Amino acid sequence: MAQHRFARNLAGSLAILATLGGIAYGLPAVDRALPSDRPVTAGEPYSVGGGVTVVPPPHSMIDVTKTRPGSDRGTALFVLDSVRYVIVVVPFAGTLDQAAARLRRKITGSTGYQVAGNERPVTTAQGVVGRQGAYAAPGRAGRYAVFVTDGLAVEVTVSGSGTRFDSAIASVRSIAVRRAS
Repeated sequence: MAQHRFARNLAGSLAILATLGGIAYGLPAVDRALPSDRPVTAGEPYSVGGGVTVVPPPHSMIDVTKTRPGSDRGTALFVLDSVRYVIVVVPFAGTLDQAAARLRRKITGSTGYQVAGNERPVTTAQGVVGRQGAYAAPGRAGRYAVFVTDGLAVEVTVSGSGTRFDSAIASVRSIAVRRAS
């Protein structure tokens, strides 16, 4: 009787151990096997977060490992071949000048990155006014834009080169903000 109980307990313990091993090793292996880039629907607005949308450039992929939408903030990383197109939305109570200075500090805070030239005004198709400029990164060109509207800062960085770079820059005009009333 005691031997039967011991065998049953041992079998149950081994089953639990096998399940935990499957979770601990199997799920991460499955996760690594899945691609991090997913296609986005061409021509459709993509919700970044905080009520901000953008129409991604044609042939864009979204990096789901770096994309985090939320109700009052969000981040989206679009990949177009070698071009990286990042939009970050955060609550912000400051001015456009302050938001632009903050984004420039973020850019120059990365080793080898530097802001190049003067900023210029930029306006989205929705009429949101912002600033745009250029930066240099190791081995890549970069552009940035920043907008402040409805208690949000929308920070955009694009790095890379070629026609995909140009289409990402053009996509910035499609940024729209719709806040809940």
